[in-house]
Amino acid sequence: GFSYEKCDFETDLCKVLHEMNLQPGWIRRNGRSGIGPPYSDHNGNDSAYFLSLSSEMRSPSATLKTNVFLPTDKEHVCQITFHYWIGQMSGTLMVGFQKHSEDTITSIWQVSGELQNQWKTNTITINSTEKYEV
Repeated sequence: GFSYEKCDFETDLCKVLHEMNLQPGWIRRNGRSGIGPPYSDHNGNDSAYFLSLSSEMRSPSATLKTNVFLPTDKEHVCQITFHYWIGQMSGTLMVGFQKHSEDTITSIWQVSGELQNQWKTNTITINSTEKYEV
């Protein structure tokens, strides 16, 4: 059967993301926070929470890491759909993939230089013969 986990940030981080992996720079907020855009989530809800990069961020990059996923096969495909917003900041949003046997992170999707100021949605599919993190 097809099962999926919905990940939102209404109470805290969702189960898919490590609590300890919320690196400095990421904040959980909503559109009413007074920080600036976005003023709502991808559904237009101004009280719904999302993760945002803080403007006071000191390091050049900030990572969010998932829990460990099990290997994929014909019956178990991994698809991750996510919503993202790129504002004024110049930079790159990247989705990386790390097998358990490797130290390197492979980029499987990235976007940069889009001054869109709107929510966009993307879906990535992952195939892996061993355990991995995203």
